[in-house]
Amino acid sequence: MHPLPPYKRAFIGLGSNLSEPRSQILKAFAELDKLPQTRLLSSSSLYLSAPVGYAEQPDFINAVAEIETALAPHQLLDALLDMEHRHGRVREFPNAPRILDLDILLYDDLSFHEHGLTLPHPRMHERAFVLQPLHEIAPSCMISGHGEVAECLERCTDQRVERLEG
Repeated sequence: MHPLPPYKRAFIGLGSNLSEPRSQILKAFAELDKLPQTRLLSSSSLYLSAPVGYAEQPDFINAVAEIETALAPHQLLDALLDMEHRHGRVREFPNAPRILDLDILLYDDLSFHEHGLTLPHPRMHERAFVLQPLHEIAPSCMISGHGEVAECLERCTDQRVERLEG
């Protein structure tokens, strides 16, 4: 008998502003639950936010999912990139409009920087469109080096994020 792999708790940021963004996010929630050795524990409401970096594009729909996974961080990242690709994501330039954007925000209490992956996500503590949905599903969550998610959210009051109904 083989022992079960250790499962880790992770939070995934989801965003979309092309090709029916609300539908893209809802489909991605379902697909996260179907990743190998992974299950969706909770998902936030959907939030509308203004684009960051490149302003000449439609507003985004954002959300956060909490998962439990036995995938290692880079395996999880590869699975998320594959999911983006299946949805039709094309990386034209930084902060470009996108059909689906999936980011590992937190992976257990890991804190590291390797090629292609930094945990916690390096800018999550500055972005209300990440913090608001994260606060909804994990209000006491800690962001290594930055404090509790609620504290970080209080520092982002100048950013417009609107919870969508339904």
